[in-house]
Amino acid sequence: MRVLLTGAAGFIGSQVADLLVAEGHEPVALDAMLPQAHGGQLPDWSRRHDLVAGDVRDARLLDRLLSGVDAVCHQAAMVGHGLDPSDAPDYTSHNDYGTAVLLAAMHRAGVTRLVLASSMVVYGEGRYECVTHGVVRPACRSVADLTAGRYEPACPRCGGTLAPALVPEDARLEPRSTYAATKLAQEHLAAAWARQTGGSAWALRYHNVYGPRMPRDTPYAGVASIFRSALAAGLPPRVFEDGRQRRDFVHVTDVARANLLALTATPPPGGLVPVNVCSGEPHTVGELAATLAEAMAGPAPLIVGGGRAADVRHVVADPRRAAELLGYTAQVGFAEGVAAFATDPLREPAALAA
Repeated sequence: MRVLLTGAAGFIGSQVADLLVAEGHEPVALDAMLPQAHGGQLPDWSRRHDLVAGDVRDARLLDRLLSGVDAVCHQAAMVGHGLDPSDAPDYTSHNDYGTAVLLAAMHRAGVTRLVLASSMVVYGEGRYECVTHGVVRPACRSVADLTAGRYEPACPRCGGTLAPALVPEDARLEPRSTYAATKLAQEHLAAAWARQTGGSAWALRYHNVYGPRMPRDTPYAGVASIFRSALAAGLPPRVFEDGRQRRDFVHVTDVARANLLALTATPPPGGLVPVNVCSGEPHTVGELAATLAEAMAGPAPLIVGGGRAADVRHVVADPRRAAELLGYTAQVGFAEGVAAFATDPLREPAALAA
């Protein structure tokens, strides 16, 4: 299979490229080498793939690269919380306009199979259950709540304590950051393309991905990378809130394998099908910090309280659809993966514009 792989030099994209080659497929590797994600040079692990330096917003380039392509694996995006709302035009241009240009080029080329990198951030808060009112949607936590140490969301009807539950793909979608809004818009664009063209699309909703080749020393990096950078400097990892926020940390090699399964699976009926890509083994952010600190023989985590307005309390994925439709289950356990992450190669520091 010949696959156009966007974001092919990135954290996840580079792992997908390696796996495609290992399984006998031909990646057509494209990456814009955004400074938010990359250092000054192409990483060594990407040089073997004849990478094309270019932008998914370049329609003429896409028309050339899509010749003879069987499917598209779209990993290219600006990622992370960003710095502040001034990032919104860049996020929207790269993630949403770029996806629209890509989908139009796929239509011109007659390519009808798409695997889209989406994210768990489209859910906003996770799924919660009240003992009295069943499944409920909690209100956003206020700055006053976070400052006072009131971290757990309450039932909006009775004010009672809520229990976090697994988040299925048909849960309500409520993005709470610019990045999250652009990822949901990507899903809507891909769904519209699939309906209009008869094409098929998987939207792989990645949960908290970690592992080798993560970017480091940048506000766009994931929490595992931020913790490791602190520990490497001899500092304790700083954990917001009380450290009991629950997440699903999934190893990047498992995420790459989910992409390959989606590329080779029977096309989903009815357009776009979202799928959680997770480990199925939830842990707290505090556990991540403590496990990594132990693996690196560093100082214990520092619980600093507070929190960020866009953060959510618990997001724990339901892994069943991925197992049923793609035959995907994670292979790298939390303890094994985090211990390896202590010495995994990371991407050179990204260069941020002044």
